Amino acid sequence: MTLKEAVEGKEYIIRQIETDDEEMDAFLFSLGCYTGESITVVSHLKGGCVVSIKDGRYNIDNQLACAIVV
Repeated sequence: MTLKEAVEGKEYIIRQIETDDEEMDAFLFSLGCYTGESITVVSHLKGGCVVSIKDGRYNIDNQLACAIVV
């Protein structure tokens, strides 16, 4: 399941990042979003979702949300 399909308020473990774009990989890694890390969907928005990773909250678009498998 991807983050786009995840339930709000539930904590998940990132299983895989599915992207061929090295820039996107580097960006997600800079946020602390990598395999084995816990992530929580705070809320779903029309264009993406708000996620909590470690001590930060980030607004990510649907393309990034679909690339993160939990």
